[in-house]
Amino acid sequence: MEHLLAEADLFRFLPPESIALLQRAAVLRDLTRNEILFGQGDAPSEMYVVSSGRIAIANKSEDGRESMVALMERGDLFGEMGMFDEMGRSAEARALERSEVLAVPYAAVRAELEADPSQLWGVIRLLSQRLRTTDSALADAVFLDVTGRTAKRLLEIAGENESFTLPVTQEELAGMVGASRERVNKAISQFVKLGWLEQSDRNYRIIDRRQLEIRSG
Repeated sequence: MEHLLAEADLFRFLPPESIALLQRAAVLRDLTRNEILFGQGDAPSEMYVVSSGRIAIANKSEDGRESMVALMERGDLFGEMGMFDEMGRSAEARALERSEVLAVPYAAVRAELEADPSQLWGVIRLLSQRLRTTDSALADAVFLDVTGRTAKRLLEIAGENESFTLPVTQEELAGMVGASRERVNKAISQFVKLGWLEQSDRNYRIIDRRQLEIRSG
């Protein structure tokens, strides 16, 4: 698992001896589908790197509605904010399938950064990336309609693949888009009718990537 830490955004600039120390302090945790790793508002004490599976990062409203703000997969790091602002968790983390995460205590990370403050530039890079992601999400909410946001999320999930299996439920996809399930399903049906996409249950095949990219722009 040492290589997993070395490849994570926050740790990739640390020297090998620091990575080894963090590895010894880390604990591998198994999660079942829908198991909550931490809840919104919980007091934080560790950050995580996904070893396998998928973790949803979601916000919940007072009436129970959920908005999925990020999907974490192998190699992705999350849960680091509490180490810097000492506030409660800003969102909930839930396993979408059987998953493993490497839990790294804040105390161990803080000790390595304090031993070599120059490594804090890696932290600044990570936080800058988080801000850019937030800016992009806000821009999508303002400038894209539900159909455009649905096209963009499907392309993000597909990556470079033309065929893919949706790793989340329709309800969870709607949370990622920030719309109702009915409106997201309507957008997908529109893509299918236009011949841009083929769908069979949770299996998808992109027929016309260019049109989806235009619609998501």
